[in-house]
Amino acid sequence: MYFPLFRLPLPMKDEIIIVKKRGNDIFKVCISLILGGSILYWMYRDFNFKQVEQVLFHEMNWTWMLLSFPFGILAQAFRGWRWKLSLKPVGEQPRTSTALNSIFLSYAVSLAVPRIGEFARCVVLKRYDNVSFPKALGTVVTERVVDTLIIVLIAFITFVLHIPIFTKFFAQTGTSLDSFLSGFSLTGYIVTAICGISVLWLAYYLLHRLSIYNKVKDTLHGIWQGIISLKKVENAPLFLIMSLAIWVCYFLHHYLAFFCFEATSNLGFSCGLVTFIVGSFAVIVPTPNGAGPWHFAVKTMLILYGVADNDALFFVLIVHSVQTLLVVLLGIYAWITLLFTEKRETETSNEFNNNNPNNHKPMV
Repeated sequence: MYFPLFRLPLPMKDEIIIVKKRGNDIFKVCISLILGGSILYWMYRDFNFKQVEQVLFHEMNWTWMLLSFPFGILAQAFRGWRWKLSLKPVGEQPRTSTALNSIFLSYAVSLAVPRIGEFARCVVLKRYDNVSFPKALGTVVTERVVDTLIIVLIAFITFVLHIPIFTKFFAQTGTSLDSFLSGFSLTGYIVTAICGISVLWLAYYLLHRLSIYNKVKDTLHGIWQGIISLKKVENAPLFLIMSLAIWVCYFLHHYLAFFCFEATSNLGFSCGLVTFIVGSFAVIVPTPNGAGPWHFAVKTMLILYGVADNDALFFVLIVHSVQTLLVVLLGIYAWITLLFTEKRETETSNEFNNNNPNNHKPMV
């Protein structure tokens, strides 16, 4: 029989596991920052940042940017309202204010640690309204599936409708796919390859983490309850309307920014839709708010529509920075509001079960 000469005590083993986990989290954050920073450095390596002040204060039409802000806020608000609707079938009834603030805060914290917001908003509901974390996470998974289906459907329709537009554009400008691709430098191809690899890595990472998380029986049950909650949604049409409203608001938040700049104000609805779709897929790459991949993808599409390289760089830099600042301000607002929010003493699921007539059937 083998007797180990040295065995770590359980508390020390737990500490080692925690240290390793924190080390992995720090490593992932560093990778995302390096990836996003590298792409931004490559794009703006020869850029004159002194001109940004001139564009911001003398050339840019801030009226349209301010008009876009309510849609950026509404997009997150609709997420909060929809989330509350999807939680009700699994016996959880958080306060509307808590649901909204959890969404605002989740987007803000994701700027520091990509993808952590999905867990953060579940933690907020657990802490302030005693909502079951596994059930909340299950509904988040459900929402992501719905959002993915919507954006893929919009992307497919956009692609089909814009085939004649792209064909006409290439014919009128004498541009071919070969000549367009020839405009890419070796670095451009490398950046594109990195973005593609990052998407595949993210998919593997999410599946891997989910498989580990599902080892806990109660958690698996809670997630499953969240996924099937859509079947029990009392107002399915309202859930669908809210889901569509989220993406309409995101699009208007993006499209109205076109009118802030002379170079993009006349591009039209079709360009706004194409750049929105491309940008939505680019933010899948795990960088803070899609910084880097979003800039590269949207800038590339703007150039395809005839925008000068320098003007496209101004657009993606300013629009992304201003919209990120809005996310930060909403996160600060949510954090301050939650500081003054009272925590519920009892679990919302218990309240739901006590009020559910199906749980008071006589015993046979």
